[in-house]
Amino acid sequence: MPTGGADPGQSSVLEVEELAVTFTRRGEAATRAVDGVSFAVAAGETIGLVGESGCGKSVTSLAIMGLLPRRGVQVSGSVRFGGTELVGAADRTLRELRGADMAMVFQDPLSSLNPTVPIGTQVTEVLVEHEDLNRKQATAEAIDLLDRVGIPDPARRLKEYPHQLSGGMRQRALIAMALACSPRLLIADEPTTALDVTIQAQILELLRELVQGSGTALVMITHDLGVVAGLCDRVHVMYAGKIIESADRHDLFARPRQPYTGGLLASVPRLDAGRGTPLTPIRGSARDAIPWAEGCAFAPRCDNAQDDCLTEVSGSTVPLEYDGPGRELRCRHPLTHPPVASGATASGAAR
Repeated sequence: MPTGGADPGQSSVLEVEELAVTFTRRGEAATRAVDGVSFAVAAGETIGLVGESGCGKSVTSLAIMGLLPRRGVQVSGSVRFGGTELVGAADRTLRELRGADMAMVFQDPLSSLNPTVPIGTQVTEVLVEHEDLNRKQATAEAIDLLDRVGIPDPARRLKEYPHQLSGGMRQRALIAMALACSPRLLIADEPTTALDVTIQAQILELLRELVQGSGTALVMITHDLGVVAGLCDRVHVMYAGKIIESADRHDLFARPRQPYTGGLLASVPRLDAGRGTPLTPIRGSARDAIPWAEGCAFAPRCDNAQDDCLTEVSGSTVPLEYDGPGRELRCRHPLTHPPVASGATASGAAR
């Protein structure tokens, strides 16, 4: 069953189970970029996939959308969208779902937009294809979409090409395209990376309204813990292709158990820290990981690591196990915290 799933009383829009992605190249060892990832997200729910660059977040999203190349890539496991299996699905099935029922905001707007086609054509073609609107109706809707995402003078911008827009406006145009058909599932891969703080807040509020108003299931991929704290209901922390901790966002921020999660939170600069207070980064880099088959991939960088972290258990990796109500953890020597006082809440940690 998918780990860290939606509330049992809710039907899941997306169910990912034991998803694995392996890149192969002739003459070189295979690379497992995603290694047994499982989660679920229900209508009106927002989950976060969090981790450093290279942990497998974006590859997970591309595998869900069926956008990975066929050659040199092996995808296994199960991805069910509304009961439809997407792994191995026909291209026609995926094309019918993408844009209408499931959409994605890509990380790099410059390479995601066609440089030879005006912005207006790229936004309206989604509406014409999936919403059965004529060109005039689609243009009016496109102007409204660009206005909603904060693009000034949207009627004029429709006639411009991607290179004529700033990086932030290109990103907002991508978001407008993704929201055009009010999809049942939206995957946002670092959607606010190129935006300034005020526009970032506007976009996050727009995404929040989409989730609450239309019941869209949202998967937010980010390394920005501030975005996670303000938007996500549940958080899955990834490292070296695996989910290593999963919890409600309030509980995760108040009581991180995986040393990697604790390191991510500790590395965030604090406004209440005194002048000259040094930052506390996680030592090493993601390239220092060991294969999961040999133990915990984070062990070479972990201050809690002990000898048994570098050994396998019965030929398998460190499992993702129950760690209290609503929590799952992949760690042999987790962080400890004082017990929470009766009636206390962890919600303040995420505000």
